[in-house]
Amino acid sequence: MKTNTMVTITRQYGSGGREIADLVAKKMGVRRYDRKVVAMAAEKLGDETNFHDLIERSYNAPDNCLGNLGDYAYERVPQHNRMYIEQAKVILGIAREGSAVFLGRCADYILRDTPNTFSFFIYADNAFRQQRAKAQYAGYTLKDLDAEEKHRAQYYAYYTGRTWGDPQNYDLMINTSNLPLEAAANLILSYIEMRQNADR
Repeated sequence: MKTNTMVTITRQYGSGGREIADLVAKKMGVRRYDRKVVAMAAEKLGDETNFHDLIERSYNAPDNCLGNLGDYAYERVPQHNRMYIEQAKVILGIAREGSAVFLGRCADYILRDTPNTFSFFIYADNAFRQQRAKAQYAGYTLKDLDAEEKHRAQYYAYYTGRTWGDPQNYDLMINTSNLPLEAAANLILSYIEMRQNADR
């Protein structure tokens, strides 16, 4: 695999995307960035709010989330939400340093012009998500997962002008309903290697 390979993973809640991101990062021998990006952005902002509040605030967008900011959105975000701007800067900075795996945080959009970036969307059938919700999400229901997912989709739409989950935004979409999570991680790595070999 080439140096400076960026992997972005967007996932439907309850699909196992977080675990897949961890597996991909481990197999690549690199770090996986998710909430760490929030902490790094907060440090740049000098924000000492407790970490849970930072995570919640990092997904804040104005109430009129149906709008979008178009190209290079992170440079034109309203002043009241500087967290997205700083997260984008952190992600771009990490990408300049070497290979990494990013989970969420609109990384697929932020890194869209970064060479050697591959974006994946992980999803699953409702029955699979409902089963995982009970076991992995402290007894959440499918409705709970969908509500959280709607909030994230609005945030993504506002800052990117794109539709969350649109196949055109990703190199590959993977349904984990009948696929072991490790197999999904291996599929991602095989896809990247195949693409990189084809470009040689």
